[in-house]
Amino acid sequence: MSYVIKGETGDWEVVIGLEVHCQVISNAKLFSGAATDFGAEPNTQVSLVDAAMPGMLPVINQECVKQAIKTGLGLKAEINTKSVFARKNYFYADLPQGYQISQFEEPIVGEGSIILDLPDGTSREVGIERLHLEQDAGKSLHDQDPKRTFIDLNRTGVALMEIVSKPDMRSPDDAGAYLRKLRSIVRYLETCDGNMDQGSMRCDVNVSVRPAGSDELRTRAETKNVNSVRFVMQAIEHEAARQVEVYENGGEVVQETRLFDAQTGTTRSMRSKEHAHDYRYFPDPDLLPLVFDQALVDDIKAGLPELPDERKDRYINDFGLSPYDAGVLVAEKDTAAYFEAVADGHDAKMAANWVINNIFAVLSDKGVGISECPVTAENLGKLLGLISDDTVSTKIAKEVFEIMIETGDDPEKIVEEKGLKQITDTGAIEAAVDEAIANGAAQVEQYKAGNEKVLGWFVGQVMKATQGKANPGQVNKLLKEKLGG
Repeated sequence: MSYVIKGETGDWEVVIGLEVHCQVISNAKLFSGAATDFGAEPNTQVSLVDAAMPGMLPVINQECVKQAIKTGLGLKAEINTKSVFARKNYFYADLPQGYQISQFEEPIVGEGSIILDLPDGTSREVGIERLHLEQDAGKSLHDQDPKRTFIDLNRTGVALMEIVSKPDMRSPDDAGAYLRKLRSIVRYLETCDGNMDQGSMRCDVNVSVRPAGSDELRTRAETKNVNSVRFVMQAIEHEAARQVEVYENGGEVVQETRLFDAQTGTTRSMRSKEHAHDYRYFPDPDLLPLVFDQALVDDIKAGLPELPDERKDRYINDFGLSPYDAGVLVAEKDTAAYFEAVADGHDAKMAANWVINNIFAVLSDKGVGISECPVTAENLGKLLGLISDDTVSTKIAKEVFEIMIETGDDPEKIVEEKGLKQITDTGAIEAAVDEAIANGAAQVEQYKAGNEKVLGWFVGQVMKATQGKANPGQVNKLLKEKLGG
């Protein structure tokens, strides 16, 4: 799906690369033993190392290293068994050391790729440039006091994986699909919780534009710390349009860092973009190169869970689902687990339809996740069983489902208590069919004259007489036999 900006001088193409910071799931920080829990009281999770007290030395957290390797494997990327930590020097009030420990020339993870599932049902690949480990900075709080900025160092030193894409994306939809897939992968791996609203996954958006058909890479502007998929897509739209306007007015786009304003959906300049040499990177003298053997990588690889792409393929090949339905169901690990529990022993396509069309509607209406769904997977599976064995019709099943949403009750119990069992007794259905035919002489004539649509009228009469409980298949069969005779 091409995304072209129509300018006064011609068509323009957008080139997008994303740098995503994923907070590592670990009990302790990257170089200290301080806790990493979200939402703790300010400055209660700060070790002497995090506060940069003189003489304090960093000690690498092995769990964070394993999580980075695991994520790299999930991105089908090259794992570097030797990497180097470097100091990235810059001054900021919430960076006590005056530098950030990161990785520069030799990261822990090299090139990989992500498959995007796009809204139109197609897929495409985006390259991963690298993943490196680094420590987070603290947080500046500007809204606590009219004249002062407060500093919370709880986040200082928390392990981050910075995942850098290649400039392979060409539209806001591409970027949205990339972020959703990356979030899905790290959640499946349990290496990052992907909660953008809590800041544990943040995105820097690099955008440039060029005349359509060109392959040059022009100057890019970076929009920092965007914290939702929707905002990333909005930032790209605005930034691309802004750059086209600059070029068409005879100006030049400058390399700079910008901020996204969620209120207006626009970006604004924050500072000129620093170059790598401005940070004076050099290997951290307090940390030896990080070296591990291939056996550790192989051991982690052997324990990887089934990831979204593999699960999607299984749903298509084993369950016969469409690529779209399979993609929707595997996007979240909990949703996929719920679907598989519903489909166990039942028709998978029917299970997929009920989860996507009915369960998703309930979750959206109530504003809850699948883990809080009032209808358990076991109970939805039972309802599908009642449809399959003709205990209830699809129409009655929807009524039962509405009751299940409100009560959480077992569908078998609801059907029994409310007398909703489908009538499959041929004698009872035949009596209702005969009555409908007897009361519809005009409709009988129409049917015999070739108007087959009138059959629906007879079906409606029978359903009315049986309170919707007659088996539709049997009703249609009997009507055709009797009317055709």
